Amino acid sequence: MNILILSAGTRTKIVQYFKRELEGKGKVIATDMSDLAPAVYEADKFYKVPRITEEGYIDIILDICKKENITAVLSLIDPELSLLAANEEKFKAVGVTVIGSSYELCERALDKMDMYTWLCAHGYRCAKSYTDKELFYADVDKGEMTYPVFVKPVRGSASMSISKAEDRETVEFLMSRGEGLMIQEFLRGQEIGADIYIDMVSGEVVSIFTKKKLLMRAGETDKAVSFHDPVLNEMLEQFVIESGWRGQIDIDVFEVDGEYYISEVNPRFGGGYPHAYECGCNHMKLIANNMSGIANERNIGDYEDGIYMMKYNEIGIKKD
Repeated sequence: MNILILSAGTRTKIVQYFKRELEGKGKVIATDMSDLAPAVYEADKFYKVPRITEEGYIDIILDICKKENITAVLSLIDPELSLLAANEEKFKAVGVTVIGSSYELCERALDKMDMYTWLCAHGYRCAKSYTDKELFYADVDKGEMTYPVFVKPVRGSASMSISKAEDRETVEFLMSRGEGLMIQEFLRGQEIGADIYIDMVSGEVVSIFTKKKLLMRAGETDKAVSFHDPVLNEMLEQFVIESGWRGQIDIDVFEVDGEYYISEVNPRFGGGYPHAYECGCNHMKLIANNMSGIANERNIGDYEDGIYMMKYNEIGIKKD
């Protein structure tokens, strides 16, 4: 069983965990467009590949799959998830399983207004969002919205190009900077991350790990503490099943005045997943079982409260 991890970047722990799980059973192959991506040096073998937007990119990945006898492929960046899903049949044709959700769901996760519309239609609490600033101003005048708010791209990831606006003048300035922007309610509350695995054989939710985020850096969780709440788990499981997600996903949630609001979904391993793994939620094992045709047993909440994760910097040295 060989796993191909695309766009490995700095996710060294993800590669290490897969190597640990597949020791004696298979290899971990990694790719990145840069040979200065630290995570690729943790893999058994790596390939430098073009940007995902370049013509012929998928054919290069398929060639790697055939050459390395790959069993399953996954990506660690959002834009590539849709690309993999769109080409799922090509991977199946060479005996490779794409670990991820459907193209429709990957696109919904990328498009924050699409996600907002779906959440509202299905009765989930979420931050009010607008692409029409006049509708936003009207709600402010009616007292249904207040400042501050976020102005961000409708399609984006890694918390890039997000700005906080304290007044109308700032919103006007930020919204004038380009197309494809939205205004989103600022939720005052505790931010929570959930690492979830939906079994790819049974379709059931088999693992949920939740953490309170204590410090963020560049859109990723830097410090967090584990906790349990059956009410939150029930809401997350309902949302996941109703949506149709598969495999590994990461969900951002806010707790505001005792109520849970769904913020975003990343249908991949999130930057804070190592917290879950180190607390005993081994999703690499769940993936390996699925790739062997084994359905995993449900095991939700089997970890301790009050376990802290603290990230810190490391360095890698490479010689030409």
